[in-house]
Amino acid sequence: MLQLQDVSKVYRTDEVETLALNEVSLEIGAGEFVAVTGPSGCGKSTLLNLLGLLDAVSSGSFRFFGEEVSGYGERRLTALRRDRIGFVFQSFNLIDDLTVAENVEVALLYRKVAPAERRRRVAEALEEVGLAHRARHRPKQLSGGQQQRVAVARALVSRPSLILADEPTGNLDTANGEAVMALLTSAAKAGVTVVMVTHSMSHAAEAERTIRLLDGRVVGQTRLAA
Repeated sequence: MLQLQDVSKVYRTDEVETLALNEVSLEIGAGEFVAVTGPSGCGKSTLLNLLGLLDAVSSGSFRFFGEEVSGYGERRLTALRRDRIGFVFQSFNLIDDLTVAENVEVALLYRKVAPAERRRRVAEALEEVGLAHRARHRPKQLSGGQQQRVAVARALVSRPSLILADEPTGNLDTANGEAVMALLTSAAKAGVTVVMVTHSMSHAAEAERTIRLLDGRVVGQTRLAA
């Protein structure tokens, strides 16, 4: 479970102080699929960076699956990111010089998984996203929707506790967007916690809960009707 209690995030420069999150308190359960919505500049990306241990809270408490991480150093945070989190980005973030299979395998190289086990898990992940037949292709030989499915496979292959998806359907057409949403929903049903930032209200409605941000605060939450 992810628990934020009175979390604020302040960014400072020599001349400007920006309050990006203002005393945010929320809980996200294990295996829950949550969408975060709100206008540009409301704090969505800041919240995702905090949940992904890419940034530290300025004040308040953040418990990451039972661990209070607000005082952790970079080495411990890096280990948690490596072992517990999968990321999916709007721009895919695939490596052009690697094949599809190699792009997925990167997530396991960081975890020092044995070669035979890497090959097996990469094959399973690509089969799950329907791209086993594209394993030897390069990213530029794929459509945008296919590239995003590779990115989802890369996030899934390490068997994370948490997937953080930043506008994962933002660059996709309707059919490919729905395909990516189906993969994220399936991951949540398998017990992975999924937090997705999105501007798409139709895709947000597919999550179990929608959290709405405005000016760095949580201003509303909606649960999917049973």
